[in-house]
Amino acid sequence: MVDVDFDYAGRVSSLQERMTAEDVDIVLLSVGADLPYFTGYEAMPSERLTVFVVPSEGDAVLFVPALEAPRVDPGEFEIRPWSETESPVELAASVASSPSKVAVGDHMWSVFLTRFQRVWTTSEWTAASEITSALRIRKDDAEIDLLRRAAHAVDRVMARIPHEVRFAGRSELDVARDLADMTVEEGHDVAEFTIVAAGRNGASPHHHPGDRTIEDGDLVVCDFGGRLGGYFSDSTRTCVVGTASARQSEIHAAVLVANEAGRAAVSPGVSCEEIDRASRAVIDDAGYGPFFIHRTGHGIGLEVHEHPYVVEGNDLSLEPGMCFSVEPGIYIPDDLGVRIEDIVTCTEDGVESFNQSDRGLIGVG
Repeated sequence: MVDVDFDYAGRVSSLQERMTAEDVDIVLLSVGADLPYFTGYEAMPSERLTVFVVPSEGDAVLFVPALEAPRVDPGEFEIRPWSETESPVELAASVASSPSKVAVGDHMWSVFLTRFQRVWTTSEWTAASEITSALRIRKDDAEIDLLRRAAHAVDRVMARIPHEVRFAGRSELDVARDLADMTVEEGHDVAEFTIVAAGRNGASPHHHPGDRTIEDGDLVVCDFGGRLGGYFSDSTRTCVVGTASARQSEIHAAVLVANEAGRAAVSPGVSCEEIDRASRAVIDDAGYGPFFIHRTGHGIGLEVHEHPYVVEGNDLSLEPGMCFSVEPGIYIPDDLGVRIEDIVTCTEDGVESFNQSDRGLIGVG
C-alpha cells in the first residue's frame, strides 16, 4: 500500500473558491472518486449514507455511519458519526437551512438524493462534477508519480507475458486470471479489470473474458489494469498465438502508427479533439475508418475513466498535468480486433508516455 500525504484542506479550499464563482452554496459528495480526492477517505457503498458536506464558506463536515467511523482518519475535517436511530440526511442538511444551489456528486445514490430534495424543496440542483472535474483534471506531481508507477508496474506484466503465460488451448478466463495475479505481483494494490479477447471476440472492445478456447492463429487483445495508491493503470497490447498473417500484421501496423500519431500530437494548447483526429486520420487512410468505433482516449486518475475525454467535439485545450489514454483500435465484426493503449501526460513542452512496454504484435504460445 502506497501512502501519500495530499493537501486535502487545500483541495477543499480550491473547491470552495470555485463554488463561490459558480454560485453554489453546498456540495454533497458521497460514494465515488470525488470523496477520496477531497478527504482521503473512500466510502463503502451501502444503504447507510456517507456524505461530505462542503459549504461555500465555513467548515466542511464528513457524516459517516457510526459503525464505519473507525475506518476514517480524522485528518483535517470534522467527522460526525451518526447512529442507527438518527437521520443522516437531516443531520447533513442542518449544515445549511435553505441553500439556493446544491451540487451533488455523480455517484450519490438516488435514494439519498431524493431525500435531500424533500428537505431542500426550493433549491436548484446540479452535478458536482461540473466543479470538481476542473480541479481533478490537472494532476499534481504526487498524482503523476503514482500514475507513472502504476503504468510501469503494468509494463512489467506486459514484459512477462511472452515468457510466462501460455495462451494456446486455454480459455480467455484462465489467461485473464494469470494477468490479474501478475498485476498484483508487480505492485498494484488490486487488479481492477482484465480483458482477454481472442479471435472474433477481439471485435468487442469491452469483451468480458469467458470460456472460449484460444487457438493457434488468434489475435488476442489484452487490456488490464489496477490501482496503486488509489491511482489507476490501464494498458492494452495485442498478442498473436503463433505467427501472424499478412492481414493481421497490416491491421496491427495501422493501429500502431495511429497510436504513435496520437501520442506525438500531445502538447499544451492542443485540443482533445485534435488528438482524436491525429489517431483517426491514420486509420482512415489505411481504409479501416468505419472499424475505429470508440474515442481515442479518456482521462485517468482516481477513476479509470474521467476527464479529459479525447474525442471529436471536445475542444478543451490540453494543459500540463492532464493525464489520459491514447488507445486507437480496429474492430472487424465476427473476425478480429486490435488495440494499443498507453497512458500519457501533457508536459510543459510536449508529452510523456508512462507506458513503455513493447507496442509490437506480441508473439505468444
